[in-house]
Amino acid sequence: MTFLQYFKTDGIRGKVGDNPMTLNFLLNLGWSIGTVLGKNKNKKIIIGRDTRISGNMLQSILEFGILSTGASTLLANCMPTSAIAYFTKFFNASAGIMISASHNLFYDNGIKIFYNNGIKLTKKIEYNIESHIKNDFCYSHFNNFGHSSNIIDPEDKYINFCKNTFPKNLNLSYFTIVIDCANGATHKVAPRIFQDLGAKVITIANNPNGVNINQNSGSTNIIELKKMVLLKKADIGLAFDGDGDRIIMIDHLGNQVDGDQILYIIAKEYLKNKKLENGVVGTLMTNIGVILGFKQLGIPFHITKIGDSNVYKKIKEKNCILGGEKSGHIILLDQHSTGDGIIASLQVLLSMINNHMSLYHLSNQIKLLPQIILNIYLKKIKNINKNIKIKNILNQYKKFLGENSFVLIRKSGTEPCVRIMVQGENYTKVHKFAHYIAETVKLL
Repeated sequence: MTFLQYFKTDGIRGKVGDNPMTLNFLLNLGWSIGTVLGKNKNKKIIIGRDTRISGNMLQSILEFGILSTGASTLLANCMPTSAIAYFTKFFNASAGIMISASHNLFYDNGIKIFYNNGIKLTKKIEYNIESHIKNDFCYSHFNNFGHSSNIIDPEDKYINFCKNTFPKNLNLSYFTIVIDCANGATHKVAPRIFQDLGAKVITIANNPNGVNINQNSGSTNIIELKKMVLLKKADIGLAFDGDGDRIIMIDHLGNQVDGDQILYIIAKEYLKNKKLENGVVGTLMTNIGVILGFKQLGIPFHITKIGDSNVYKKIKEKNCILGGEKSGHIILLDQHSTGDGIIASLQVLLSMINNHMSLYHLSNQIKLLPQIILNIYLKKIKNINKNIKIKNILNQYKKFLGENSFVLIRKSGTEPCVRIMVQGENYTKVHKFAHYIAETVKLL
């Protein structure tokens, strides 16, 4: 297999109008998806999108390519990524496509693809699609073009799916919840789900206009959510990203609760129900404090590379049902085939009910070690891990930070930057070392 040119950590992504998010590329991509994946009896491909102004345009181009192969399209319109995974499986479709750039701002867009069982593509299928993209676009015979239709009441279908993951004998009537929809794909469904389950819901960043997705909002910018939780004296704040597959929370005192803490809270609840016989999956970014916490509970912990598709792969490999990332991607395989911010939120609320505890007290059952993450944006990113200075840092950091420490330096798969993560037992040392690495990276 050759090196993947277009598929990165989470699908294909870029600035609209720049390679690869161009008309010709997307036309060939649609044609390639239809050719490679549109082969089962239904020959049907689900397409959804978030609220970006470019979404309809990109959908039309992709549809042109798909329909030309004889595969048909079933449109979900504006829905979360996890809804597209659900519909792909529910309708026994050949594949599902989500048009989104997740937490990026509006000028970016991207393509996430699910196989017919609602899971992200394997590398092998991504290679097959890329090999077809390089060929010249060609039409099927005009009698064999596909048809386009809409899913009837997609919002209701997905809302009912999410609500059915919560016990029917319980409700959220005791909770006031502030929801930050990031002006994104959850803006219609998330408030309804939590209201239907009885919560008092306050929404922010819930008026998408095509260009305000993730703007000063969502899981990567929780300042306004913190303010609203404190102002309204809410029990919990929920921050989704632009396509709704990740979640970051705020407790009633305004403290952030990230994906590592969410994973730990859900794991403790699953442990009571004897669901964690084979352990939990995390990534290289998982806080060491969480890993030590799992060890104390006797829960095996499996580490994989960053990216929810890698988490899913490791979950299947180790025969687990739970895994997640610090960024808020949480996969509960007993509930869904992919990460879902809404479903993960419901599981945390269920833990609050079952334990008669606030989110603050649940999250403080685990002691996180100091951890700093820096993003260094560069015009040109070299192969940093081959640099002798970076190699020395990676080989010798424990001498400075101590045994319970970890350093990760990597090129981002979704943005033009180098991500630096440093964690250890002493905050001053962690802070100093992280900024030392940042300065070193800037000078490469």
